[in-house]
Amino acid sequence: MSNWSNRKYIIGAIILIVFITIFIKLFYLQIFDETLKQSSDNNSQRHVTVYPGRGLIYDRNSVLLVCNEAAYDLMLVPRNLDEFDTLSLCHDINISIEEFYEKLEKCRKYSMYRPSIFHKQINSSQYAVLQEHLYKYPGFFVQARSLRKYNEGIAAHILGDIGEIDAKTLENDNYYSGGDYIGKSGVEKSYEELLRGKKGVEIFLVDVRGNIQGSYYDGKYDIPATPGKDIHLTIDIELQRYGELLMKNKVGSIVAIEPKSGEILALVSSPSYDPQLLVGRARGHNYDSLLNSPAKPLINRAVSSTYPPGSIFKIAIALVALQEGVIKTNSYFPCDVSKVACHGHPPANSVARGIQYSCNPYFYFVFKNTIQRGFEKSIFKDSRIGLNLWKEKIMTLGFNQALDIGLPGVNKGLIPDSDFYDKWYGKHRWAFSTIYSLSIGQGEVLVSPLQMANFCAILANRGFYHNPHILKKIDNEDYVGENTKKIFTPFAKEYFEEAVKGMDYVVNEEYGTGFYARLSDIRVCGKTGTVQNRGKDHSVFIAFAPKDQPQIALAVYVENAGFGGTWAAPIARLMIEKHIRGYVNDSIFEKRIIETEILSNE
Repeated sequence: MSNWSNRKYIIGAIILIVFITIFIKLFYLQIFDETLKQSSDNNSQRHVTVYPGRGLIYDRNSVLLVCNEAAYDLMLVPRNLDEFDTLSLCHDINISIEEFYEKLEKCRKYSMYRPSIFHKQINSSQYAVLQEHLYKYPGFFVQARSLRKYNEGIAAHILGDIGEIDAKTLENDNYYSGGDYIGKSGVEKSYEELLRGKKGVEIFLVDVRGNIQGSYYDGKYDIPATPGKDIHLTIDIELQRYGELLMKNKVGSIVAIEPKSGEILALVSSPSYDPQLLVGRARGHNYDSLLNSPAKPLINRAVSSTYPPGSIFKIAIALVALQEGVIKTNSYFPCDVSKVACHGHPPANSVARGIQYSCNPYFYFVFKNTIQRGFEKSIFKDSRIGLNLWKEKIMTLGFNQALDIGLPGVNKGLIPDSDFYDKWYGKHRWAFSTIYSLSIGQGEVLVSPLQMANFCAILANRGFYHNPHILKKIDNEDYVGENTKKIFTPFAKEYFEEAVKGMDYVVNEEYGTGFYARLSDIRVCGKTGTVQNRGKDHSVFIAFAPKDQPQIALAVYVENAGFGGTWAAPIARLMIEKHIRGYVNDSIFEKRIIETEILSNE
C-alpha cells in the first residue's frame, strides 16, 4: 500500500513539474521572447518596396530631356496562391495560359515565400482593370514603379537607357533586388547613384489569402522613398538635334566643346536610334535588333571609336618640334615628293604656311628633326630616345588618355612609343624611316573624335583646356569639380599663335584646304584631314570660331567621305553658324549636306 502511495506522489510531482515548466515557457514566450511575435507578424505583414522617382534630365537651357511615366509590376508570393480563375487573370494582363505557367514556375524557383515579379510593366489601362479584379487573385499584388520617357527622340548615346539589373551587378551591390532597374548606358549609367534616389518600404497587413487589409500601425514603421536628383547636362539639345540631322545617312561623329569651360555642347554619333526604343517590354527585342544591325548604331563613335587623325595631327607634330627647338616658326622645308606624296601648292616657308597647304613633305622633315636628333650615333637608338620624348609632349595635348567626360566607354586611343615598335619589329630594328607616317597622322596613331575636339579647344585657348564634361548642374546647383581647373600644356603661347595663324590661312586664304568652312562675318580657324583607309578615305575637320573670342571648338569625322574639305568642313561650318548665329544663311548649301547619303563601306 505504501509503495503505491509513494509512486502516486512521485507521478504527481512529475506531472506538476511538467506543467510548471510549460507554464514558465509560455510565460517567457509571451512576455520576453519577440521571436513568436515576429513570426506572427511576418505571416500577417507584407513589405512593399516603394521606388523613388528617378531624377529628371535637362539640357543646358533647362529643356526637359528625360522624365518618368507610371508603370506597374504584378507581383506574386507563390505560398499565398489558392484556387482562382487563371483565364480571367490572363485576360486582364493579355498573356496566354502557357505564359502564365511559365511565369508561375519562374516565381516558384525564385522563392515560395518572397514576392517576385510575375508580369512587369503593366500599362495604366491594364492596371485599372486589374485593380478591380485583384481581390479574386490570391497571392498577387501590384507594385508601382516608373519607366523613363525620352522626350526628344535624339541624343541616345548621351542619355543612354535603363534596364533590369543583371546577376553580376546584383551580386556585387546589396542596394538592388532582383527585377530592379539600373542605368545601362550613357548618363543613366554614369550618374546612376545620383539619379536613382533611395528606395522606401511600406508595411501592410494581409489576410490568409494575401489580400491587403490596411497599413501596419497606420504607417508608423514605413520608410519613405527619397527621390533621385535632377541633373542638367552641358548639351544644347537644339545644336545636338541639328548635328544629328547633318549626319543623317552618314557614318561618323561630331563633338563640339565650349573652349572657355570644357562643356560639351553636342556629341553626335551616327547612325543613332530613338532612345525610347529601349523602354518597356519591347526593350529586349529592340536591343537585339540594334545590337545585330550591320550599321552598329549602339556604338558611340564619338568617344569609343578611334581612328588615324590624318592631317589635323600635323599641328601637334609642329607644336612638339617648336617646343623642342628643332625647328623655328619660319623654318622652310621643300615639298620633296620623293619622301612622301603631296599635292601642288606654293612653297611652305613657315609652320603656318605648312599647315595652310597641308604639305606632307614639310611635316615629314619636321618629324624627322624631332625623332632623329643625334642623341646617339645609331639611328635606331637615336629614334628610340626621340620617339619617347615626342610621346611625352604629345600626351600633354590630351592624346593617349581616356578623358573623363561623364560617359562610359571612353577610349584612350594610342600614341605608340619605343616599346610598341620593339614588339612589332624587334629592339633596335626600327628607326624614323619605319615610322614616318606618324608625321601626317597615319600609321599606328589612333585618336577619338572627342580627343580631336579637345585638341581643337586647346588651340582655341592658345595652350590650356578644361577637362571636357557633360554634367553642368545637380538639382539646380552648379556642379563644381575638377572640370573647373585649367589644365596647361607645356608649349609656349607664341607657338600656338603660329598654329592658329596656319588654321586661319586654311579657311580664309587662297590655297587653304578648308575654304568650304569659310563664313563672311565669323572668322573660322580650322584644319582638314583626309585619312587613308582600306576603302574610301575618311573626311576629317577640326575648327573653332570666332578666332579671337572662341565660343565653339569642334571635330567632325565622316567615314568614307573622301577629302576632309569636301564634307567634314562644310558640316563644321554649319554647326558653327547654327551655334553662334542661331540660324543658317545658305539654305541651299545646308540642304545639300543634309540630303547627301554617305554610307560606310567598312
